[in-house]
Amino acid sequence: MSEVDLAGLRGSVVAACRRASEHGLVIGTAGNVSARAGDRVAVTATGADFAALGEEHVVVVDLDGRLVEGDLEPTSELDLHLGLHRLTDGGSAVVHTHSPVSTAMSTVLDELPVIHYQQLLLGGPVRVAAYATFGSAALADHVRRALDGRQAALMANHGSVAVGATPDKALEHALLLEWLCTVYRDASVVGTPTVLDKEQQDDVVRAAIERKYGTTRPAQEGP
Repeated sequence: MSEVDLAGLRGSVVAACRRASEHGLVIGTAGNVSARAGDRVAVTATGADFAALGEEHVVVVDLDGRLVEGDLEPTSELDLHLGLHRLTDGGSAVVHTHSPVSTAMSTVLDELPVIHYQQLLLGGPVRVAAYATFGSAALADHVRRALDGRQAALMANHGSVAVGATPDKALEHALLLEWLCTVYRDASVVGTPTVLDKEQQDDVVRAAIERKYGTTRPAQEGP
C-alpha cells in the first residue's frame, strides 16, 4: 500500500476521533478508533487524547499486530480491533468509546430492545457483551459475539463499540447508539418503554426500502 493511502487512512481515523470528542463520546484518552484497508490497520496509539489528536498519534499495523508505521504503542484494545477487522474483506472501521449514557446502560441491561425504528440501522436489539478485563482476549471474544449481525454493541460495565465500512460510518453508529440509550434512559424514568415487535420491525424495513429512507433524491413533479 502506498504512503498516500496510509496517510489517508490515518487521516480518516483522526477526523473520526475529533468528531467523537466534539460530540462528547470520549473524554480525554478513554476510547480508540481504527480503520482497515487491505492488510493494513490504522489505529490510535495508547494514551492518545482525542481532542488534540494528530496523525502522529495514529499508528499502522498489519493484521497480526506488527507495527508498520509510527513510533507509538498501539491502543491496549488492539486485539479487539484486529479481531473485528479480520471478519471483513478489507474495508472496515471500529469505534470504541466510554460514552456516558451507553456506559451507564451497559451496567444495568442485558440487551437494549428495539424502542425506535432507527435502531434497525444497527441490526435490531443491541446486545451487551459480557464483562472481561480491558485489553484481554476474553473481552475481544465477547465483543465479537455481541456484534454478530449488528453494527454496535454495549460492553458490560465498560462502554460501547460500533463498526462500519468507514470511520465516519462507525462513528454514526456510535452516535446513534448513544442517542438510543439516552431515549431508553429518559423513558424509563417515566415508565416502561414500549418495544417494537417483530411485525412492526418488518414493516419498517419494507417502508424504508420502498421510500429509500435516509437518502436524498430529486423532488417528484406534479401533484
